[in-house]
Amino acid sequence: MKSPRKKVLVTGGAGFIGSHVADAYLARGDSVWVVDDLSSGKRRNVPTEATFVEMDIRDPAVRDLFRTVEFDLVNHHAAQIDVRASVADPQFDATVNLLGLLNLLEGARETGVGRFVFVSSGGVVYGEPETFPTPEGAPKLPLSPYGVTKLTGELYLNYYRRIHDMEYVALRYGNVYGPRQDPHGEAGVVAIFSSRLLDGKPLTVFGDGEQTRDYTFVKDIVAANMLVSVMPLEDGGGLDDAAFNVGTGQGVSVNLLADTLETVAGVQPGRSHEPARPGELRHSRLDTTQLRARGWDCGWTLEGGLRETFEHIANGRQTA
Repeated sequence: MKSPRKKVLVTGGAGFIGSHVADAYLARGDSVWVVDDLSSGKRRNVPTEATFVEMDIRDPAVRDLFRTVEFDLVNHHAAQIDVRASVADPQFDATVNLLGLLNLLEGARETGVGRFVFVSSGGVVYGEPETFPTPEGAPKLPLSPYGVTKLTGELYLNYYRRIHDMEYVALRYGNVYGPRQDPHGEAGVVAIFSSRLLDGKPLTVFGDGEQTRDYTFVKDIVAANMLVSVMPLEDGGGLDDAAFNVGTGQGVSVNLLADTLETVAGVQPGRSHEPARPGELRHSRLDTTQLRARGWDCGWTLEGGLRETFEHIANGRQTA
């Protein structure tokens, strides 16, 4: 889809996914500002053509940036994303994921931002789902503070849409992997496994390894962001009318993930097993019918995405 050149704010644009999204907006011809406090992101990930502002999304100065630039579009990737960290310190999780969001939303409301793209999570907002693949209309029963803040973020956005006429889209990601990924979070297992294979070390599997996730390559995630940034939005007032799952629709077990990465790496250093981690979801895969109906498709196979990710990690070691 073509669109006029826009002034775009990407929060978390020094991070794994956000930096790829910032690249894509620039490639589309937009002017991009990146706000990131570098608590987990890396300065080297920020595109050179973007205007970088090192700032916490909770900082009141964020609102000054909105007034100065007058953004057309906000793409909000900055977040506290560690499920276990949210359990250990739910208050901190809420300050970043809710108070930070509200700071951005007030800046967007005051300056008339045209659209707000919010990163939610298909892996946590549904809790332990009963339907596979899980559609957007499934019950929302998050089992972690992180999941609660992501769902609450969608509720806040729905309020801003209904009361302040703010356009928004929520993208409920599967487990994203790809180049620039750090070994954190559940999808971080790809980076962890890749590093261990490069070191010739056995892969550690928790439990029986048959737990499944919807592993989604970052370039398919970027394509979804580009689509929802410009596509026409419907007028439905429900929470799920503005939400779209982004995944493959396939459940990949940890064992299959390990097998595929060993094939890509050309080595089999063996496996070690640890007890299952308490509280971990058993299965997760997303129904993406709603987004596919808008023209998006999942273009990368598991092996293709893992190969590009593995080669990126290997090349990074050679140039370090």
